[in-house]
Amino acid sequence: MPKRLFVAIDLPDSTRQLLAGLDPHIHGARWTDPAQMHLTLGFFDDVPEEVDSALGAKLSAIEFGAFFLPVTGIGIFSTKGAPKIIWIGVGKAHPHLFQIHKRVQEAALAVGIEPELRPWHPHITIARCRDVSVQSLRRFLQSNKDFDAGMIRVEGFHLYSSKLTPAGPIHTREMSVRCRE
Repeated sequence: MPKRLFVAIDLPDSTRQLLAGLDPHIHGARWTDPAQMHLTLGFFDDVPEEVDSALGAKLSAIEFGAFFLPVTGIGIFSTKGAPKIIWIGVGKAHPHLFQIHKRVQEAALAVGIEPELRPWHPHITIARCRDVSVQSLRRFLQSNKDFDAGMIRVEGFHLYSSKLTPAGPIHTREMSVRCRE
């Protein structure tokens, strides 16, 4: 049975709680459960079981050193002008982060998973919007444009499976890759 998989960097609990505390309670904006806040390095849909284990082996071979990542800035992704995602940024083109992302994509390609063709914009999704106008978010975005959650130390990343349910997605950690110090 095919799986929905994603590779992500987890956030410290203190950062998750800080981001959860930003919730302005705007009608139509559903805030992400703090336990599910993460930085996605790659998303892979409909992965066959035999490819899943091969991907895990390729991911576990990725070597990297620990690094610090700033969690700062706020923005939205929209389609046809309507906000869909409210996000927190993670610095501007951080070289270590982009290197890990590249290696994750190479691991996926090596086991036959098609890479994401859209440009990668690293971010942490903090809310999903449905029928929310840009005007209703304007004050929130303006008052948080310089938001700074500080630095997080990246010491590893994880492979998760994701199951969609009516109550929201359920993420299960399948494996972890730690940095080489």
